[in-house]
Amino acid sequence: MKSARTALIATGCAAALLLSACGGEGGKTVNADGTMAPGSELKVGERAVVPFEYAEKSGTIAITVKSIDIGPKENLAKFKDKGEGTLPVYVRMVIENVGGTDLSGADVSLRAVDADGKGTKVIMASGTPACKGEAPENFAAKGATFETCDTQGVKDGGEVGGVTFNDGAGYKDKPIIWKK
Repeated sequence: MKSARTALIATGCAAALLLSACGGEGGKTVNADGTMAPGSELKVGERAVVPFEYAEKSGTIAITVKSIDIGPKENLAKFKDKGEGTLPVYVRMVIENVGGTDLSGADVSLRAVDADGKGTKVIMASGTPACKGEAPENFAAKGATFETCDTQGVKDGGEVGGVTFNDGAGYKDKPIIWKK
């Protein structure tokens, strides 16, 4: 009888462990293919595996948002009047080639959102000297990683609550969000 009870407890623990590994808590869920489900919520520092398409290339990458920082308005001096009333938002992240397909030159972009998860209504077309996002020329090996910085924007006086990934099927309407 004792071994049956031990087996039952072990089975229950294994089921609980499996559910937590699949992201049953905290708004994180994982699809059958191992990618993060659309609409998942993460904290800065957490990793999301996502399908990725860029130009004519497609594969699977992991994105780990390391930090989301608002920079000084002086960093937008090169934009002249177009940068007036705007502050730069620097999204520092690590990108990993999970699938091993050739994604050389691919550009990963996330979108800044306010505390309510709505877009900041400011899109930056290029980086600043403090945040240059460049993909490596050779990003084709499984497990290859690179660190990058994506420049977003927020209205002067606005807040940034996080960033979203909304590229690819299913993510446009239900983006993955990393909250600060």
